[in-house]
Amino acid sequence: MAAALIGVLALQTAATAQAQAQEKVTLLSNWYAQAEHGGFYQAVAKGIYKKYGMDVTIKMGGPQVNNMQILVAGQADFSMGYDFAVLKGVEQGLPLVTVGTSFQSDLQGMMTHADVPNLGALKDKTILVAGSGQSSWWPWLKAKYGYTDAQSKAYTFNLQPFFADPNTVQQAYPSSELFQAEKSGAKANFFLFAQDGYPPYGTTIVTLQKTVATKPDLVKRFVKATAEGWKSYLEDPAPANALIKQDNKNMGDEQLAYAVKKLKELKVVTGGDAAKQGIGIMTDERWKKTYDTMVSTGLLKADVDWHKAYTTQFVKDMHVMP
Repeated sequence: MAAALIGVLALQTAATAQAQAQEKVTLLSNWYAQAEHGGFYQAVAKGIYKKYGMDVTIKMGGPQVNNMQILVAGQADFSMGYDFAVLKGVEQGLPLVTVGTSFQSDLQGMMTHADVPNLGALKDKTILVAGSGQSSWWPWLKAKYGYTDAQSKAYTFNLQPFFADPNTVQQAYPSSELFQAEKSGAKANFFLFAQDGYPPYGTTIVTLQKTVATKPDLVKRFVKATAEGWKSYLEDPAPANALIKQDNKNMGDEQLAYAVKKLKELKVVTGGDAAKQGIGIMTDERWKKTYDTMVSTGLLKADVDWHKAYTTQFVKDMHVMP
């Protein structure tokens, strides 16, 4: 009995020590909770972060949240990010660095009516572009196909102008606007910008350069656990979706299911370089293409040290295979 009691006490002590060893980590999301955040929520729901010694809290972002500012202020350890924003931040002297990615391509694209065959067929169309698009994909699209600012009008995240005018096209995400259009019975096409060569990654993992320098083991564990979260989410999204609905009361099961279906169809997590090198992989070649795109469209100064915007040290040997 004494031996058994000692054994129980030892197990309790080990469990307590493990609980105390969990490092508290805050992740800031880039929008309201949704399927595009599924890998992160899955890593929480399935205890994957805890397996790697982390107690992770996800704080929701939104349209009024400046993620990079909050990160630099030390109010979060990691943030979901975007290559253009990080490169621009580096240009402005912000100590940001991208350490991994969720998606091998940005999910931004164009929703058109059914008669439009491709992105190159918009010369007689009115194109709805949000403010964020003006400083990211719109200069790239103009340069690629010869479109002009005279064609563009402001996108206010209201689909009625699109429904009312068959000559109007608009920016869209496959899991959001396309879902709304289909629910309304509209016949629409969707063209992912990445399939026409738009180079940035999507929903990246961004932290501070000092975090990489002083806590490389934490960064490595967070990136690895997140990649495993994405693999798990695509296999069974239910645990993460339950947490997503808790954070975002407006997110329903139908839209979550639709979004997961699109993530799988477009292979943004598991396709591209991830198919052979693992989920979360980034390459120098892709970052160079993004830098070149920004410079050629006037969004970034050519003398920016673009290598500061990312590091592949945490993903190159990770090999979380789809």
